[in-house]
Amino acid sequence: MRQTWRWFGPQDLTSIDDMRQAGVEGVVSALHHVATGTVWTPEEIALRQAQIGRMKDGAPSHLKWEVVESLPVSEDIKRQTGDWKTHINHWKTSLTNLSRAGIEVVCYNFMPVLDWTRTDLAWRLDSGATCMRFDLIDFAAFDIYILQRADAAQSFPDDVVEAARERFDSMSEERREQLAANVVFGLPGTAETFSLADVRQHLAQYDNISAEKLRSHLFDFLSEVAPLAEELGVRICCHPDDPPFPLLGLPRIMSTESDYRQMIEAVNIPASGITLCTGSLGTRRDNDLPGMMQRLGDRVHFLHLRNVVIEEPGNYGSFYEAGHLEGGTDMVAMIAAILAEERRRKAAGRKDWQLPIRPDHGQDILDDLGRKGQPGYPSIGRLKGLAELRGIMTALEHPSFARDA
Repeated sequence: MRQTWRWFGPQDLTSIDDMRQAGVEGVVSALHHVATGTVWTPEEIALRQAQIGRMKDGAPSHLKWEVVESLPVSEDIKRQTGDWKTHINHWKTSLTNLSRAGIEVVCYNFMPVLDWTRTDLAWRLDSGATCMRFDLIDFAAFDIYILQRADAAQSFPDDVVEAARERFDSMSEERREQLAANVVFGLPGTAETFSLADVRQHLAQYDNISAEKLRSHLFDFLSEVAPLAEELGVRICCHPDDPPFPLLGLPRIMSTESDYRQMIEAVNIPASGITLCTGSLGTRRDNDLPGMMQRLGDRVHFLHLRNVVIEEPGNYGSFYEAGHLEGGTDMVAMIAAILAEERRRKAAGRKDWQLPIRPDHGQDILDDLGRKGQPGYPSIGRLKGLAELRGIMTALEHPSFARDA
């Protein structure tokens, strides 16, 4: 397992030096400043590689940009409107430029409008740590009473609608504004300045796009880009919906094992595969994550390892991001399944036998609490998560255990 860490560029409060001291082996990054739908040029790619390659004092970091997360897929491509064909060509050119720079793993997602959704970005736990959380009642209050989406109340059970009304009535104006800002934080671009009118406009553009149609658009996209990825020796991998259940009336197509199996079978090219995120998929109890790794592992190209606690008795609902060894996913079983897949690949002579993983998200603890870094990406919280995951990996790979695996 290749231990990687996400880095948002020079403005990231976590530095290259921090990653070296954390024992990170490779870097996951993206050109977030480049507009979606445009080409990632060789010059911009080389600049990011140079930034990753040096520590603050100019010494070599011995780290490389190993995984792209994400090469964004434009809304035009997802809807097949406007400049979608040009955007696909630009995506293919960017993929070629990344390949020529030596980068072999490219993550992307096909979530419409929202990249991810939370109602709290710093929810306080009993320990004093903070984490990201999705509260179904708060979200319903936003959807019905703040966004005022047409027919929003029909998207929720009656008891949730009533609880949302009571919750909204009890909210201060400050909390209502904060809730709206938290929900739209997952929108692409400068989410902090998105207005509710902007959100409504984005949603309206999907009024006539069903899950079936969006899925067909994904398959059309993959039919264009996957053959090129195979030719270049680049592995592209689709991230699941976050959270993996319907929100705001938008279609969801990457939420279950069945969804991924349909994607693999529709465009059955080895270069096209899966970003298996245990945090996103883990917010549904019907997703068997170690089992998914065992059954779909041949097409897993990248992994996010984190854990969540589902707070409702049903299949999904409110949840918060737990410590990496807490929550509903058996991380020991998950890592054992990953290591088994790596052994299988190595025995088969696959060059991609070692899978890149990263400790996804983390709770804000200790000095993280005052640092105000990127939500979900604290330095110390992720270091703790990586250390916990590394401990499991080390134990399971120890000769006394590996002999029996």
